[in-house]
Amino acid sequence: MRAPAGGDARLRVVAIADTDSYVKWSAAILGGLMVRDGSERWDAALLVLETPLVVSDGQLASALSGSRLPRDRVERIAYSRLIARLTELRADVVVIGARGPLVRVLARDIAAMPGRPVVVTGLPGISIPATRRAVVYRLQCDLFVVHSKREVREFRALSARTGYAHRYALATLPFARGARVTGSGTAASAEGGGDLVFAAQAKLPAERADRLAVARMLVRAAEADPSRRVVVKLRAATGEHQTHVEQDGYPELLASLGPLPPNLVTSTAPMRKALATAEGLVTVSSTAAIEAIARGIPVIALDTYGVSPQLINETLADADLLAGEADVVARRFRHPDPEWLDENYFHPPEDDDWTDQLADLTAQRSAGRLPPRTGFVRRGGALRDAWERRVALGRADTSAAGAIAFAVGVPLRTVARLVHRVRRVVAGEAQQPGPVGSSTQVRSTSAVRTSTTRTS
Repeated sequence: MRAPAGGDARLRVVAIADTDSYVKWSAAILGGLMVRDGSERWDAALLVLETPLVVSDGQLASALSGSRLPRDRVERIAYSRLIARLTELRADVVVIGARGPLVRVLARDIAAMPGRPVVVTGLPGISIPATRRAVVYRLQCDLFVVHSKREVREFRALSARTGYAHRYALATLPFARGARVTGSGTAASAEGGGDLVFAAQAKLPAERADRLAVARMLVRAAEADPSRRVVVKLRAATGEHQTHVEQDGYPELLASLGPLPPNLVTSTAPMRKALATAEGLVTVSSTAAIEAIARGIPVIALDTYGVSPQLINETLADADLLAGEADVVARRFRHPDPEWLDENYFHPPEDDDWTDQLADLTAQRSAGRLPPRTGFVRRGGALRDAWERRVALGRADTSAAGAIAFAVGVPLRTVARLVHRVRRVVAGEAQQPGPVGSSTQVRSTSAVRTSTTRTS
């Protein structure tokens, strides 16, 4: 990938990403810029950063599929070369598509560049509920892109409550572009397709017993109609990394159930390819639900584990997409409530304002008026910075400071976690429930055992 020619007046946008979901999101964001209104205003490139969770070549090809970002605009890069490469590319804008801890490290590095570029960040899918962590990690970014009117509203409300000022912008979720929505506001029906596609997630549901129950449900669905396939759409092949570390993967769980129906298959193909032959999609809360709705494909969001912020399924519940295991086996898929669409990912394209805000920020930069962004203040100074860099990058951080911070920080973190655990135990003993009939509130089992967090 060559640096821009000297007389090129286009704005140079460079994205940095590492994991499967963020590479897919970043490539789609850039691809959308390059074809926007047929304009040649933007020159885009993607740097795939080498981290412990970086995509494989197969995952990269899958992520680029349908993104409209040419393969020759993508290159892999080591962290040690990153800032030099951004300088060579003369980046006007840097889009950081990564997990929160890595965004914090990279935004801090970019903030130190002479004549620094505008820094944009975002989340690659459903971002309801808005969380404090997502905002704090990204405080040194100039623009925070979200994908629905509801998300803009909730993130702005969060900033108002916490005092963590941020500038939010609306962009159509790349995987929802060109949604087939009828004039009445209802999603148009997809043509053809007979597959039941299950969108697997690394951390939802969290418990092995729950994931095994899902596997059994998929077997029952396949047995119920041997003439139609049940496709378990995996995020990664064996040995490949995901944004979240997966325990109890579905291939292993299915294998533990004995001989499987021949119409039950697994796939690591791009989601867009899986949906091309889908009758309906099943998920707990994957953003694949939005991608399916955009194509007019009905959805079931499993209600087996309830509705909670931890499950990231509140917005799908509001869309009236929840259904149970019997509905999955019978293939009783659902279309979203038409009144839900405009506020949730299916607003008109002209409501997007992120490129307008980006143009304003680049104009401020050209005029030397781009304001500095201050990160979240924490104790520890340079040693804390080195620790965060080493944790986010793993062995990709080869600095001496990172090695020292890691050697000091690991035992300190172990002690801190032990103290925190003891305090929780003591607090729990002090709040033992009273006798039967007391006013102690009992939570649902699913709420107690669900402790996962979404991409931050």
